[in-house]
Amino acid sequence: MQEHDHDHQHSAIADHQNLNDGSLRAAVFGLSDGLVSNSALVLGVASAAEPGAVVVAGVAGLLAGAASMAAGEWISMTTQREAQEQQLAMEAAHLNRYPDAEQNHMLYILKKAGLTPDTAASVVAELADKPNQNLDFHARVELGIDPDELGAPLRAAVMSFFAFAAGAVVPLLPWAFVSGTRALIATSALSAVALFVTGAALARFTTQGALYSGTRQLVVGILAAALTMSIGALVGVQV
Repeated sequence: MQEHDHDHQHSAIADHQNLNDGSLRAAVFGLSDGLVSNSALVLGVASAAEPGAVVVAGVAGLLAGAASMAAGEWISMTTQREAQEQQLAMEAAHLNRYPDAEQNHMLYILKKAGLTPDTAASVVAELADKPNQNLDFHARVELGIDPDELGAPLRAAVMSFFAFAAGAVVPLLPWAFVSGTRALIATSALSAVALFVTGAALARFTTQGALYSGTRQLVVGILAAALTMSIGALVGVQV
């Protein structure tokens, strides 16, 4: 029975996804953005340019977008990590200089969370003589920061680069084999399928159903592509 309970507890813990290091967000955003933006770019340029220009624009969009996404992800996550480190350093200083005030604040938080006054006081008292554990506890409960998971900027940047490139290459694939109207139709169909599948797959990490998530992703992509195609056609006519 104890072994069964242990296996059940391990399974319950494993069901949760580690979403704190930024890699999932970078992959999701990169793949989605690469697919939507390059589909819109390819279809928009195809409305007003020759097939060769479409491929050049698509490849340029892929490389520029992937590099931009990676750089932006690295900067944003590095800044976030540095801000969290500053908060941790500030909390450590406060615990050292104002221990009584910090203990009273933690007592208030724990009692507000539902702990009895005696239990809250026992927790605070037990941690008071354990500086490292006390800081860790304050960081998690008071600041909402997990000191062990401050994010991985480089990993997120790499993930973002390749995810964007993977999404951006999809609308380019038909142009390697066909051109003109057939390429436009193939790009539209392939991009639509990829958009829906991507959205449906993301439902695994959310509370939304696969059909809803996939449809939402598809609609957003269609609207973006339609807008870009309209602008491309308008510019093409004027030129």
